[in-house]
Amino acid sequence: MTSFGRVILVRGSHARVGLFANGNEMGPSEIRATVGRFISIRCTSSVIVAMVTEVSSENLPTSDSYVASASVDLLGEIMGTPDRQKFQRGVTNYPAIGDAVELINSQELRTIYAPSGSDQINIGTLQQDPSVIAYVDIEEMLSKHFAVLGSTGVGKSTGVSLLLNEILKSRPTLRVFLLDVHNEYGRCFGDRALVLNPRNLKLPFWLFNFEEIVDVLFAGRPGVPEELDILAEVIPVAKAIYTQYQNTDRVGLKRVDPKSGGGYTLDTPVPYRLVDLISLIDERMGKLENRSSRIIYHKLISRVETVRNDPRYAFMFDNANVGGDTMAEVISHLFRLPSQGRPMTVMQLAGFPAEVIDSVVSVLCRMAFDFGLWSDGVSPMLFVCEEAHRYASADRNIGFGPTRKAVSRIAKEGRKYGVYLGLITQRPAELDATIISQCNTLFTMRLANERDQALLRSAVSDAAANLLSFVPSLGTREVLAFGEGVALPTRLRFKEVPVHQLPRGEATISTVPSATSGHDMHFVGAVLERWRGATSNRDNANDPTFERPVSRTPSTVEAPMLQPSLGLDPDRFSLLKKPLR
Repeated sequence: MTSFGRVILVRGSHARVGLFANGNEMGPSEIRATVGRFISIRCTSSVIVAMVTEVSSENLPTSDSYVASASVDLLGEIMGTPDRQKFQRGVTNYPAIGDAVELINSQELRTIYAPSGSDQINIGTLQQDPSVIAYVDIEEMLSKHFAVLGSTGVGKSTGVSLLLNEILKSRPTLRVFLLDVHNEYGRCFGDRALVLNPRNLKLPFWLFNFEEIVDVLFAGRPGVPEELDILAEVIPVAKAIYTQYQNTDRVGLKRVDPKSGGGYTLDTPVPYRLVDLISLIDERMGKLENRSSRIIYHKLISRVETVRNDPRYAFMFDNANVGGDTMAEVISHLFRLPSQGRPMTVMQLAGFPAEVIDSVVSVLCRMAFDFGLWSDGVSPMLFVCEEAHRYASADRNIGFGPTRKAVSRIAKEGRKYGVYLGLITQRPAELDATIISQCNTLFTMRLANERDQALLRSAVSDAAANLLSFVPSLGTREVLAFGEGVALPTRLRFKEVPVHQLPRGEATISTVPSATSGHDMHFVGAVLERWRGATSNRDNANDPTFERPVSRTPSTVEAPMLQPSLGLDPDRFSLLKKPLR
């Protein structure tokens, strides 16, 4: 290919190229030098790969042969002989003034993006040359964490489904845990995923540490100091009582010294019973003569009983002590050990009480990290956090501190223990900067907010920073990939995802009302029955027809499913759970 320009300035990782008249003429797109194009600079011992970041006809050098100039970022170089070429990042031999510049050809692009081993996944094609496949190095992407960033509606969820399905295909034994905030990934992974929600999750309350159980009891509000002091005193004793009860052969309960917690701390993950907890609080209340002091104890007992009897918290309190110490079974079920053909867990969070979601996420993150820590990382796991800015906000006054701490701990230390982090967010500027800085591979889709773009500019290297000017104008499914997992900062297009792997929000409804939906008093009554049932009737969880809509007949109107596990019928409001009487 003939050169279309020459180097006229070199400055660090940047250079300026003078463009000849015939190199910028209108013509086929592959011969035009425009912003975002890769070019090659022919040096004596290598071919330097650069990207055009600006084209201008202002301040041209005093020569009639140039019609424009282009600013380029130097990204790497291709070394070796023509039959054995190899690409490496960085530049060891800088270009000289007058070196020839050409548009990079397909063969050189394939050399850059050629998979270096079997641990590569195909995620799409280059925007510059759709015939060149864009590969990602799984080991580099996972072990140094990754993030998918993009506004709503740009294909972010579809991109996440693509990445996780390709990872599972390449590493079928890798365990994956996905926090699904909007219940949209339940069908994306087929038989390879276990889908958990409030109806089939068992997460005993005694697995929560002190901060987490306080957050549950006080519904996300700050705890009352006097009540917290009482809890801090009785919880270790309740743990000791339960352990002694389990270990004794005699009938009845042998009392332990109330001043001793049996060596347990507030955060030791061992079982205890709420009956014992309330009994200990009541016992201390009975020894008080001051009525105002007794009120504090009475309020704490009422608070514990209210939460225990709330059907929305059944996943924490129902049968929490059946089977004794079930921590091994809970962790085995949650984190797929053994996987039994389902190495992935999709935790659907939309059905949990809003007051307890932060605590649940904190427990899951903390247990994932601690299991990796105490197992010396022998069973690696990818922990994917959807809408990560909710749980690790940059504003310390927003959200639940222990959740931020748990996610941050995985980001900072997880790779040492085989716990990898994947973050998905539409507002990276609202995410804790320390956490996102630990993600060394970024997949950035369209972002319109200036604060989000500013954060990205501070997170990527200088050589890739100019690429971020493309972020506001990226098309759907287009992505800029930076970091360790890709050969170069790259503009690419995610490949098509099969229909059965497309995320679908289970609460999505059409804006066009259906003529047959029956919006009358019977419909309103059915919805209210379902509404009240969610907070007053625990039997639904054991109802074998709960997840399956009853066959529809013209004469019956059935209540809509609380959380359908299958795709919604377009006439979702005509699917009602049971006939109204």
